[in-house]
Amino acid sequence: MARATIEDVASEAGVSVATVDRVLNGRAAVRPQTVERVEKAIRRLNYQPDRLAARLARAREYRFCFVVPEGTNAFMIALADAVREEALRMAQEKVAIDLRFTDVFDADTLGAALDAIGNIYDGVAVVALDHPRIRESINALADRGVTVVTLVSDVPSSRRAHFVGIDNSAAGRTAATLMGRYLSGRKGKVGLIAGSLSLRDHIERQFGFEQVLAHEYPELSILPVREGRDDWKKVKKLAAQLLGDHPDLIGLYNVGAGARGIAEALEDAKRQREVVLITHELTDDTRRALIDGTIDIIINQDAGHEVRSAIRVLLSKADKAPIVEQMERIRIDIYIRDNIP
Repeated sequence: MARATIEDVASEAGVSVATVDRVLNGRAAVRPQTVERVEKAIRRLNYQPDRLAARLARAREYRFCFVVPEGTNAFMIALADAVREEALRMAQEKVAIDLRFTDVFDADTLGAALDAIGNIYDGVAVVALDHPRIRESINALADRGVTVVTLVSDVPSSRRAHFVGIDNSAAGRTAATLMGRYLSGRKGKVGLIAGSLSLRDHIERQFGFEQVLAHEYPELSILPVREGRDDWKKVKKLAAQLLGDHPDLIGLYNVGAGARGIAEALEDAKRQREVVLITHELTDDTRRALIDGTIDIIINQDAGHEVRSAIRVLLSKADKAPIVEQMERIRIDIYIRDNIP
Protein backbone atom coordinates (compact mmCIF):
# COMPACT_ATOMS: atom_id res chain seq x y z
CA MET A 1 0.00 0.00 0.00
CA ALA A 2 1.33 3.43 -0.96
CA ARG A 3 2.31 5.74 1.86
CA ALA A 4 -0.35 8.36 2.60
CA THR A 5 0.52 11.95 1.70
CA ILE A 6 -0.49 15.26 3.22
CA GLU A 7 -2.75 15.74 0.17
CA ASP A 8 -4.51 12.45 1.04
CA VAL A 9 -5.12 13.70 4.59
CA ALA A 10 -6.50 17.01 3.30
CA SER A 11 -8.87 15.21 0.93
CA GLU A 12 -10.02 12.77 3.62
CA ALA A 13 -10.67 15.58 6.12
CA GLY A 14 -12.24 17.92 3.55
CA VAL A 15 -9.81 20.75 4.23
CA SER A 16 -6.89 22.41 2.45
CA VAL A 17 -3.30 21.20 2.58
CA ALA A 18 -2.41 24.45 4.35
CA THR A 19 -4.89 23.65 7.12
CA VAL A 20 -3.40 20.16 7.60
CA ASP A 21 0.04 21.73 7.78
CA ARG A 22 -1.14 24.18 10.45
CA VAL A 23 -2.63 21.35 12.50
CA LEU A 24 0.55 19.26 12.22
CA ASN A 25 2.86 22.10 13.21
CA GLY A 26 0.64 24.20 15.47
CA ARG A 27 1.54 27.35 13.57
CA ALA A 28 -1.83 29.09 13.73
CA ALA A 29 -5.20 28.83 15.43
CA VAL A 30 -7.46 26.19 13.89
CA ARG A 31 -11.04 25.52 15.01
CA PRO A 32 -11.25 22.50 17.38
CA GLN A 33 -13.77 20.79 15.09
CA THR A 34 -11.36 21.09 12.17
CA VAL A 35 -8.44 19.81 14.26
CA GLU A 36 -10.52 16.79 15.22
CA ARG A 37 -11.38 16.03 11.57
CA VAL A 38 -7.74 16.29 10.53
CA GLU A 39 -6.55 14.07 13.41
CA LYS A 40 -9.18 11.44 12.56
CA ALA A 41 -8.05 11.48 8.93
CA ILE A 42 -4.43 11.08 10.02
CA ARG A 43 -5.33 8.04 12.15
CA ARG A 44 -7.49 6.45 9.43
CA LEU A 45 -4.78 6.82 6.81
CA ASN A 46 -1.89 6.08 9.22
CA TYR A 47 -0.23 9.20 7.88
CA GLN A 48 3.46 9.64 8.89
CA PRO A 49 4.89 13.11 8.18
CA ASP A 50 8.20 13.16 6.31
CA ARG A 51 10.16 15.00 8.99
CA LEU A 52 13.42 14.90 7.06
CA ALA A 53 11.85 16.54 4.03
CA ALA A 54 10.30 19.16 6.29
CA ARG A 55 13.66 19.91 7.87
CA LEU A 56 15.35 20.21 4.50
CA ALA A 57 12.62 22.60 3.35
CA ARG A 58 12.95 24.85 6.41
CA ALA A 59 14.19 28.39 6.03
CA ARG A 60 16.53 27.90 9.00
CA GLU A 61 18.44 25.04 10.60
CA TYR A 62 18.01 23.57 14.07
CA ARG A 63 20.87 24.14 16.49
CA PHE A 64 21.69 21.77 19.35
CA CYS A 65 24.44 21.95 21.97
CA PHE A 66 26.06 19.06 23.86
CA VAL A 67 27.65 19.88 27.22
CA VAL A 68 30.04 17.11 28.33
CA PRO A 69 32.75 16.68 30.98
CA GLU A 70 36.29 17.82 30.44
CA GLY A 71 39.13 15.62 31.65
CA THR A 72 40.56 12.14 31.08
CA ASN A 73 37.42 10.01 31.39
CA ALA A 74 37.78 7.65 28.42
CA PHE A 75 34.05 7.02 28.12
CA MET A 76 33.29 10.75 28.02
CA ILE A 77 36.01 11.23 25.41
CA ALA A 78 34.25 8.53 23.34
CA LEU A 79 30.96 10.34 23.93
CA ALA A 80 32.45 13.60 22.63
CA ASP A 81 33.87 11.78 19.59
CA ALA A 82 30.41 10.40 18.87
CA VAL A 83 28.95 13.93 19.06
CA ARG A 84 31.52 15.16 16.52
CA GLU A 85 30.74 12.24 14.20
CA GLU A 86 27.00 12.83 14.37
CA ALA A 87 27.47 16.57 13.91
CA LEU A 88 29.06 15.94 10.50
CA ARG A 89 26.20 13.66 9.47
CA MET A 90 23.40 15.89 10.75
CA ALA A 91 24.80 18.97 9.02
CA GLN A 92 23.42 17.47 5.78
CA GLU A 93 19.93 17.59 7.35
CA LYS A 94 20.15 21.26 8.34
CA VAL A 95 20.93 20.44 11.98
CA ALA A 96 23.95 22.15 13.53
CA ILE A 97 25.48 20.54 16.64
CA ASP A 98 28.00 22.27 18.90
CA LEU A 99 30.12 20.67 21.60
CA ARG A 100 31.15 22.33 24.89
CA PHE A 101 33.36 20.98 27.66
CA THR A 102 33.14 21.89 31.33
CA ASP A 103 33.72 20.56 34.85
CA VAL A 104 30.51 18.65 35.57
CA PHE A 105 31.63 17.84 39.11
CA ASP A 106 31.38 21.49 40.15
CA ALA A 107 27.80 22.76 40.35
CA ASP A 108 28.70 26.44 39.96
CA THR A 109 30.92 25.79 36.94
CA LEU A 110 28.40 23.56 35.20
CA GLY A 111 25.54 25.92 36.09
CA ALA A 112 27.44 28.87 34.63
CA ALA A 113 28.09 26.88 31.44
CA LEU A 114 24.36 26.16 31.08
CA ASP A 115 23.43 29.76 31.90
CA ALA A 116 25.80 30.97 29.16
CA ILE A 117 23.98 29.00 26.45
CA GLY A 118 22.27 31.50 24.21
CA ASN A 119 18.86 31.52 22.59
CA ILE A 120 20.37 30.42 19.28
CA TYR A 121 19.87 26.81 20.43
CA ASP A 122 16.70 24.77 20.05
CA GLY A 123 17.94 22.03 22.35
CA VAL A 124 20.69 21.09 24.79
CA ALA A 125 21.99 17.68 25.89
CA VAL A 126 23.98 17.74 29.12
CA VAL A 127 25.83 15.24 31.30
CA ALA A 128 24.34 16.66 34.46
CA LEU A 129 25.04 16.94 38.17
CA ASP A 130 22.02 16.31 40.39
CA HIS A 131 22.22 19.59 42.31
CA PRO A 132 19.79 22.47 42.99
CA ARG A 133 22.04 24.86 41.05
CA ILE A 134 21.85 22.65 37.97
CA ARG A 135 18.11 22.12 38.35
CA GLU A 136 17.58 25.88 38.28
CA SER A 137 19.80 26.29 35.20
CA ILE A 138 17.90 23.56 33.35
CA ASN A 139 14.58 25.11 34.35
CA ALA A 140 15.77 28.52 33.14
CA LEU A 141 16.60 27.03 29.73
CA ALA A 142 13.16 25.41 29.60
CA ASP A 143 11.56 28.77 30.44
CA ARG A 144 13.35 30.24 27.42
CA GLY A 145 11.93 27.53 25.16
CA VAL A 146 15.12 25.46 24.95
CA THR A 147 14.54 21.70 25.17
CA VAL A 148 16.94 20.03 27.62
CA VAL A 149 17.88 16.36 27.55
CA THR A 150 19.99 14.90 30.35
CA LEU A 151 22.61 12.46 29.13
CA VAL A 152 24.18 9.55 31.09
CA SER A 153 23.36 11.18 34.47
CA ASP A 154 19.93 12.61 35.26
CA VAL A 155 18.33 15.52 37.15
CA PRO A 156 14.77 14.14 37.50
CA SER A 157 13.52 17.03 39.65
CA SER A 158 14.21 19.48 36.82
CA ARG A 159 12.05 20.27 33.79
CA ARG A 160 14.31 18.37 31.45
CA ALA A 161 12.35 16.82 28.59
CA HIS A 162 13.94 13.36 28.61
CA PHE A 163 16.75 11.30 30.14
CA VAL A 164 19.01 9.32 27.82
CA GLY A 165 20.96 6.63 29.65
CA ILE A 166 20.84 3.22 31.22
CA ASP A 167 18.86 2.23 34.31
CA ASN A 168 21.72 2.87 36.74
CA SER A 169 20.04 1.25 39.73
CA ALA A 170 19.68 -1.91 37.68
CA ALA A 171 23.34 -1.63 36.65
CA GLY A 172 24.40 -1.45 40.30
CA ARG A 173 22.20 -4.41 41.24
CA THR A 174 23.63 -6.37 38.33
CA ALA A 175 27.17 -5.61 39.49
CA ALA A 176 26.30 -6.82 43.01
CA THR A 177 24.78 -10.08 41.80
CA LEU A 178 27.80 -10.79 39.63
CA MET A 179 30.18 -9.86 42.45
CA GLY A 180 28.36 -12.15 44.89
CA ARG A 181 28.40 -15.06 42.46
CA TYR A 182 32.06 -14.57 41.50
CA LEU A 183 32.99 -14.49 45.20
CA SER A 184 30.71 -17.41 46.09
CA GLY A 185 31.93 -19.18 49.24
CA ARG A 186 34.49 -16.51 50.13
CA LYS A 187 34.30 -14.10 53.07
CA GLY A 188 35.86 -10.67 53.05
CA LYS A 189 35.47 -7.02 52.19
CA VAL A 190 34.27 -5.29 49.05
CA GLY A 191 35.32 -1.73 48.25
CA LEU A 192 33.55 0.88 46.11
CA ILE A 193 35.07 3.82 44.26
CA ALA A 194 32.79 6.42 42.63
CA GLY A 195 33.47 9.54 40.62
CA SER A 196 31.17 11.75 42.65
CA LEU A 197 28.12 11.11 44.80
CA SER A 198 26.64 14.29 43.34
CA LEU A 199 26.24 12.44 40.03
CA ARG A 200 22.91 10.66 40.08
CA ASP A 201 24.12 7.76 37.95
CA HIS A 202 26.84 7.02 40.51
CA ILE A 203 24.45 7.37 43.46
CA GLU A 204 21.94 5.01 41.85
CA ARG A 205 24.62 2.44 41.01
CA GLN A 206 25.95 2.55 44.58
CA PHE A 207 22.45 2.18 46.05
CA GLY A 208 21.56 -0.76 43.79
CA PHE A 209 24.87 -2.47 44.50
CA GLU A 210 24.68 -2.11 48.28
CA GLN A 211 21.01 -3.10 48.36
CA VAL A 212 21.62 -6.47 46.70
CA LEU A 213 25.00 -7.28 48.26
CA ALA A 214 23.87 -6.51 51.84
CA HIS A 215 20.69 -8.57 51.59
CA GLU A 216 21.79 -11.50 49.46
CA TYR A 217 25.48 -11.89 50.31
CA PRO A 218 25.85 -11.13 54.06
CA GLU A 219 29.24 -12.86 54.17
CA LEU A 220 30.63 -9.90 52.20
CA SER A 221 31.29 -6.64 54.09
CA ILE A 222 30.84 -3.40 52.12
CA LEU A 223 33.38 -0.65 52.81
CA PRO A 224 32.39 3.06 52.65
CA VAL A 225 32.43 4.43 49.12
CA ARG A 226 35.34 6.68 48.12
CA GLU A 227 35.25 9.42 45.46
CA GLY A 228 37.90 9.81 42.76
CA ARG A 229 36.28 12.37 40.40
CA ASP A 230 36.74 9.90 37.50
CA ASP A 231 40.47 10.78 37.40
CA TRP A 232 42.45 7.57 36.99
CA LYS A 233 45.47 8.90 38.93
CA LYS A 234 43.29 9.82 41.93
CA VAL A 235 41.45 6.52 41.61
CA LYS A 236 44.77 4.67 41.65
CA LYS A 237 45.72 6.29 44.96
CA LEU A 238 42.34 5.39 46.47
CA ALA A 239 42.63 1.79 45.28
CA ALA A 240 46.17 1.51 46.65
CA GLN A 241 44.95 2.82 50.03
CA LEU A 242 42.11 0.28 50.09
CA LEU A 243 44.49 -2.55 49.29
CA GLY A 244 46.95 -1.41 51.94
CA ASP A 245 44.35 -0.83 54.65
CA HIS A 246 42.38 -4.02 54.03
CA PRO A 247 44.41 -7.20 53.41
CA ASP A 248 41.08 -9.09 53.37
CA LEU A 249 39.73 -7.03 50.45
CA ILE A 250 38.44 -9.53 47.89
CA GLY A 251 36.22 -7.38 45.65
CA LEU A 252 36.24 -3.91 44.08
CA TYR A 253 33.35 -2.22 42.29
CA ASN A 254 34.34 0.82 40.28
CA VAL A 255 31.11 2.80 40.13
CA GLY A 256 32.42 5.44 37.71
CA ALA A 257 35.47 5.88 35.50
CA GLY A 258 39.21 5.67 36.19
CA ALA A 259 39.43 1.87 35.99
CA ARG A 260 42.97 2.16 34.66
CA GLY A 261 44.05 3.40 38.09
CA ILE A 262 42.49 0.43 39.92
CA ALA A 263 44.01 -2.03 37.46
CA GLU A 264 47.47 -0.54 37.99
CA ALA A 265 47.05 -0.56 41.78
CA LEU A 266 46.03 -4.22 41.72
CA GLU A 267 48.96 -5.13 39.49
CA ASP A 268 51.43 -3.16 41.64
CA ALA A 269 50.17 -5.05 44.71
CA LYS A 270 50.26 -8.38 42.81
CA ARG A 271 46.63 -8.96 43.81
CA GLN A 272 44.90 -8.84 40.43
CA ARG A 273 44.11 -12.58 40.59
CA GLU A 274 42.66 -12.57 44.11
CA VAL A 275 40.49 -9.42 43.96
CA VAL A 276 37.41 -9.48 41.73
CA LEU A 277 37.14 -6.16 39.86
CA ILE A 278 33.89 -5.06 38.23
CA THR A 279 33.86 -1.74 36.41
CA HIS A 280 31.89 0.29 33.89
CA GLU A 281 32.42 1.13 30.21
CA LEU A 282 34.39 -0.67 27.54
CA THR A 283 37.36 1.53 26.60
CA ASP A 284 40.86 0.80 25.30
CA ASP A 285 42.18 0.64 28.88
CA THR A 286 39.40 -1.56 30.25
CA ARG A 287 39.54 -3.82 27.20
CA ARG A 288 43.24 -4.54 27.80
CA ALA A 289 42.71 -5.14 31.51
CA LEU A 290 39.76 -7.45 30.80
CA ILE A 291 41.80 -9.52 28.38
CA ASP A 292 44.71 -9.65 30.86
CA GLY A 293 42.37 -10.84 33.61
CA THR A 294 42.81 -7.84 35.92
CA ILE A 295 39.21 -6.76 35.26
CA ASP A 296 36.67 -9.55 35.58
CA ILE A 297 33.48 -7.89 34.28
CA ILE A 298 32.64 -4.70 32.39
CA ILE A 299 29.13 -3.22 32.53
CA ASN A 300 28.80 -1.09 29.43
CA GLN A 301 26.56 1.51 27.82
CA ASP A 302 26.92 2.44 24.15
CA ALA A 303 28.13 6.06 23.85
CA GLY A 304 27.22 6.27 20.16
CA HIS A 305 23.69 5.00 20.80
CA GLU A 306 23.23 7.55 23.57
CA VAL A 307 24.35 10.46 21.39
CA ARG A 308 22.12 9.37 18.50
CA SER A 309 19.22 8.90 20.90
CA ALA A 310 19.70 12.38 22.38
CA ILE A 311 19.68 13.88 18.89
CA ARG A 312 16.54 11.96 17.91
CA VAL A 313 14.77 13.14 21.07
CA LEU A 314 15.78 16.77 20.49
CA LEU A 315 14.64 16.52 16.87
CA SER A 316 11.31 15.00 17.91
CA LYS A 317 10.74 17.83 20.37
CA ALA A 318 11.70 20.44 17.76
CA ASP A 319 9.44 18.80 15.16
CA LYS A 320 6.64 18.36 17.73
CA ALA A 321 6.67 14.63 16.96
CA PRO A 322 6.25 11.75 19.44
CA ILE A 323 9.27 9.98 20.89
CA VAL A 324 9.54 6.26 20.11
CA GLU A 325 10.36 5.00 23.60
CA GLN A 326 11.49 1.54 22.49
CA MET A 327 14.07 3.06 20.16
CA GLU A 328 15.45 5.32 22.88
CA ARG A 329 15.86 2.64 25.55
CA ILE A 330 19.58 2.28 26.31
CA ARG A 331 20.47 -1.28 27.20
CA ILE A 332 23.01 -2.57 29.72
CA ASP A 333 25.77 -4.68 28.12
CA ILE A 334 27.81 -7.13 30.19
CA TYR A 335 31.25 -8.14 28.93
CA ILE A 336 33.67 -10.78 30.14
CA ARG A 337 36.87 -11.77 28.40
CA ASP A 338 35.09 -14.46 26.37
CA ASN A 339 32.48 -12.23 24.70
CA ILE A 340 34.37 -8.97 24.28
CA PRO A 341 33.42 -7.43 20.89
